[in-house]
Amino acid sequence: MDGLTHPRDLEAWHRWQQEQQPLGRRVRRITSVLADIARPSGRPGETTVTRAGPGPARLLVCLESRSHTSTTVLLRPLEHLPLDGVVVVSPEPVRDLLPPWVWRESTGLVHEDVPRLAAEAAVVLSTGHYLGLGRAAHDAVTDPARFVTVQHGLTTPHAPPLAEGTTLLAWSAADADFWRSSRDDVTSHVTGSQLLWDAARQGATVVEGASPVFLGQLHGVELDHATMVAAAEGFCRETGATYRPHPSEVDRRSRAVHARFEAEGIRLDRSGTPLRELGAPVVGVFSTGVLEAAAAGLPAYVHCPDAPAWVHEFWRRYGLLPWGGPPTPSPERPAVEPARAVARVVQGMMAG
Repeated sequence: MDGLTHPRDLEAWHRWQQEQQPLGRRVRRITSVLADIARPSGRPGETTVTRAGPGPARLLVCLESRSHTSTTVLLRPLEHLPLDGVVVVSPEPVRDLLPPWVWRESTGLVHEDVPRLAAEAAVVLSTGHYLGLGRAAHDAVTDPARFVTVQHGLTTPHAPPLAEGTTLLAWSAADADFWRSSRDDVTSHVTGSQLLWDAARQGATVVEGASPVFLGQLHGVELDHATMVAAAEGFCRETGATYRPHPSEVDRRSRAVHARFEAEGIRLDRSGTPLRELGAPVVGVFSTGVLEAAAAGLPAYVHCPDAPAWVHEFWRRYGLLPWGGPPTPSPERPAVEPARAVARVVQGMMAG
């Protein structure tokens, strides 16, 4: 497969993703939205607006969550940019994650404040237009090329399509080509991955004889649930590996699998200890954590006996090697730190 399943149609992608979700998860999502609307102190569509300086917005950052991946790719570049005129919109307060500055925080509405700020800003920095903040900002920009999409994880065929006319900041030329999927309306720059840069900089000490750790991805919808469970269960039983649930594996179905694993004698690691501190071999199906482990110098592998063709292509694109052979080599490190490279592109666009 040479690109995305849905290279342009965002609505089709949303329908596909919704169809993959278990019924219970869909119900909880609807319940959460209704509870938010019903809050006496709240208004539907509230967002936190954090500004540097009283002047007009020059750079709008659409931060959809406080996840490590999102904050790393969107907020770290701010350390290399003039902060006057930077505005961050987010579902919750993020001042503690921002570079030292005089930040002013207020509450706004997504459908009012985000379009206004996006139309005003010279550049919008986002992880895409498939979630609320990015969608509202992209719909309001006068020049779609000023809507910048920063890659924040490994890209599968089931990734959301890129916004029309966006400027893509990709981890590699191969990722840029794959995500564009032969589209000619998207401009791209290769900036590298700050996640992998940080992993390589921090490094890790390998603990000889440590049992492997299998990275859970039961929350994902890219592969069917049974395939993911069988890959993890079979590997852990055969090798004595520890299963490390993803933080999002909190739904009833995932918890039932965890309970069964423990009943079978499979150890679960819920400690949250960084992988580099465990010093163990790291194994997964298509987790970004496998490549981060390789970047840190840990033995890293992939494993999925019944993987479809796209997973094998994914492994080849990222240089991920299967368990039983040599470990995945550490990714090539770019000459310029990715956060600084992103900042340079953004600064050039603001100057232009």
